[in-house]
Amino acid sequence: MGECDECCDNCGCRWKDVWRLLLCLAVLIVVALTVVLVAAFAFVRQVVVTVDDASLSRLALVSTPGTAFAYNLSLTLAIRNPNWAMSYKNTEPLEAAYSFDGQPFDRVRLAGEGDTHGAKKTVLYRITSGSDGAFVALGSAGVAEFKKENATGVFEVEVVVSGEVKYTARLSKCKIEAKCPLKLQLALSGETVVFQQVKCKLAKTDKNC
Repeated sequence: MGECDECCDNCGCRWKDVWRLLLCLAVLIVVALTVVLVAAFAFVRQVVVTVDDASLSRLALVSTPGTAFAYNLSLTLAIRNPNWAMSYKNTEPLEAAYSFDGQPFDRVRLAGEGDTHGAKKTVLYRITSGSDGAFVALGSAGVAEFKKENATGVFEVEVVVSGEVKYTARLSKCKIEAKCPLKLQLALSGETVVFQQVKCKLAKTDKNC
């Protein structure tokens, strides 16, 4: 009888050890899940914006009677969402604005309000735009800068990508503003100009973004 009681006592100890082990495993799983969720949703990594390709086939100064550009410009913009768990939705349209010597001359829409961008995804926006008279407020200094660059055939055009987005599981909305300074060689008819990728500089965001 004593041997049986001793056996039962041992069995009881073993079950206690099993429950303790299961409890420890459950705690570790909860801690691990908490760490994963915090890493996934507590911190937002800003988007990465690059100009992968660009081609300028026309840029001429015209009078309407003010200053204006006759231009043809093609761009391939790449926007990457580096967050591995969070997608985002546009709460404002995503746009690209063109400027010369600090003066805007056109703006194009890349994506509309409500469009989504998946986690760890890169979206390419291929834009072809042009005008025979896009108004640009250059002034005398801007006209002089255009003539200077026109003599070399290389034009400095800045593209600014802007929008507002909301990330998965977050309440705050985040502004996106990326400035992409481009040096574009005017491509003559039938000529191929090599373009080097440009990484755009992002403006600082608030602490929740």
